[in-house]
Amino acid sequence: MSEGNDAWMSHEQPEGYEVKFANFIQMIADAKAKNVESVLVGFPWVLGDNYAEIIESLSRLSEAQLSLHVAARYDHNKHSKPTDET
Repeated sequence: MSEGNDAWMSHEQPEGYEVKFANFIQMIADAKAKNVESVLVGFPWVLGDNYAEIIESLSRLSEAQLSLHVAARYDHNKHSKPTDET
C-alpha cells in the first residue's frame, strides 16, 4: 500500500487509553515477545467501551500482526443467556 493510501487508516488515540487498557497493551507485548500468532480475550468488551477504543485496540493488534479470538459473547455469571425471543 502506498503512503497516500494510509491517510484513511489514521486515527487519534483515545484520551487515557494507555492507562485504561494497560493490561491489554501488556498482553500484546507479551504475545509478541513469545512469538505467539494469536491472542484470546474473554469477552468482546475487553477491546473497548466505544468505537474509538475498539479501533485503537484492533489497530494495536494489527500493528503487532496478531490475530484475535473472542471466547464468549456474554459473562455467564453477570448476564442472562441471550434468547431467540430478544
